[in-house]
Amino acid sequence: MTPNTATSGTSAPSRRSFLASTAVAAAAVAGGMPLLAACGGSDSGSGGGTSAGKSAKKLLPAYVATNVVTPDIAAKNGSAVGFTSKLDIASLKTSVPKKLGKGGKVSIMSPFWGSPPKSDNAYYKAMNDLIGVDVEWQNQDGNTYDQKLGAVLASSDIPDVVVIPGWNMGGKIPSAIIGKFADLGPYLSGDAIKQYPNLAAIPTDAWQRSLFGGKLRGLPQPSPYVTGIVPLYRKDIFDKEGYQVPTSADEFMALCKEITNAKAKRWACLDMKWTAFQSFGVLSGSEKPLGWNLVDGKLVYRIETPEYLEALEWTRKLFAAGYVHPDAKLGKSAATDPGPKFAAGEFLIYAQNISQWWSRTAEQATQNPNYKIWGMDIFGHDGGSPTLWAEQPAGIFAFVSKKASESVIRDVLAVANVTAAPYGTKEYMLTNYGVEGTHYTVKNGVPTKTDQGNNEVINAYVMVASPTATIAHPDFPEVAKAQVEWQQRMGAFTKKSSFYGMQITEPSRYTNLSNDFEQLEDDIVRGRKKISDMQQAVSDWKSKGGDQLRDWYKKLLDENGPAAS
Repeated sequence: MTPNTATSGTSAPSRRSFLASTAVAAAAVAGGMPLLAACGGSDSGSGGGTSAGKSAKKLLPAYVATNVVTPDIAAKNGSAVGFTSKLDIASLKTSVPKKLGKGGKVSIMSPFWGSPPKSDNAYYKAMNDLIGVDVEWQNQDGNTYDQKLGAVLASSDIPDVVVIPGWNMGGKIPSAIIGKFADLGPYLSGDAIKQYPNLAAIPTDAWQRSLFGGKLRGLPQPSPYVTGIVPLYRKDIFDKEGYQVPTSADEFMALCKEITNAKAKRWACLDMKWTAFQSFGVLSGSEKPLGWNLVDGKLVYRIETPEYLEALEWTRKLFAAGYVHPDAKLGKSAATDPGPKFAAGEFLIYAQNISQWWSRTAEQATQNPNYKIWGMDIFGHDGGSPTLWAEQPAGIFAFVSKKASESVIRDVLAVANVTAAPYGTKEYMLTNYGVEGTHYTVKNGVPTKTDQGNNEVINAYVMVASPTATIAHPDFPEVAKAQVEWQQRMGAFTKKSSFYGMQITEPSRYTNLSNDFEQLEDDIVRGRKKISDMQQAVSDWKSKGGDQLRDWYKKLLDENGPAAS
């Protein structure tokens, strides 16, 4: 099957494992994949800071909801919107009635996974004609993008637009963003954005995440704030064997014992650390500053909480009991595609990005018609309701060079206004699928990309800006419905931490303070280190700057106030 999916903004336990999925072209652009140790930024040479609080409100664009298309499932509790009906090409709406581009040239540097197409391909030509702008793509290898990004931003020769994912915002990148990129506020703040209706329909939270150095600099890709990590499981095998979906940590452990039979080459799961963090209510660790929260008047970091140690201990027990697939015990599961062994039934549960709910379904649809992957609801460790923590509402941004003229900025915004068109519009179909008959065909309401579509319509224009987070799978509408409903159920248990939605640049002296914790976590759950090693590491963290960083964050809170809950 080819990827026939709308993007859904989410996060993932591993950038490499996420990029290994067949949904990469659709899902890699969704603002996800931030669960890496180097996320968040440092403002080298400065004391850092935030663009939040009362002063930020006047910088934000007015929000004007789109009424061009009505989703089948409205957003709720921080979920994406959902579309479950078949696609009718004849009834597609128009969201950009006239070209806003003035015919100028715009160069865009962006990460790219795969082989970039030729610059004169039919997709690029069609998009440029629709927009009225001659976009020249400078696609760079997404796997080594941070290296290229650093070199380009350190030079004086910067493209008109540079796309920067949140996971590439380490080191000096945040200060470079502030120093090298334009303030878009005069074009977008307040009612000014109404010239660009599709941009005006982007949620305010996503725009707040686009504030850098006290200015509106980024064009965002909105994400659901509900966690994007789902405990995925083989529902077909569960139904056949009579396994019950667990509702507590103890039930999960008992289920794993029931499933595991090493002699028969079947294990219960892969590394369930991220599910453990969710189940035990650990503060989000996917992107700074979400690991911080005000608790009973004291500012606490996630690694200091008892829930953090409890989650690691529970995961360690899964490994120690032999319930985890050997690949994961060796640490291979993050580096290799788990799909084939999951399809073979070697393990029945794994935690991954919500996009794999669809991509695994599509992979197996023709060769294994009985195969059914589904998502477990996250359980509270004690059998009660879970306490989940919101993720950031945007994770990938496009920035315009400070040297760009007003005409270039206007042309960039014309591009973004088309790429942010909602699902169900002509502009969305062209942006995400290309030209009908050339890049995709439609049969029984399901668009399927041609070989040319798979070669040309991948991670280019979708990187500039996106509509509100959307899930739509015309080929598997039941999966789209299930994904959105899962987000809505989990969203009901989701809280926003004190720093939700804020774009914070930590002082450079704290840049690497927390870098070693993810590796230590993995060593502990695999039995190579002890819980006491983590306790010592937390103590060291405090003395080496953690307590000072806490004071710094507390001052930010005092000055700006906490995020709205």
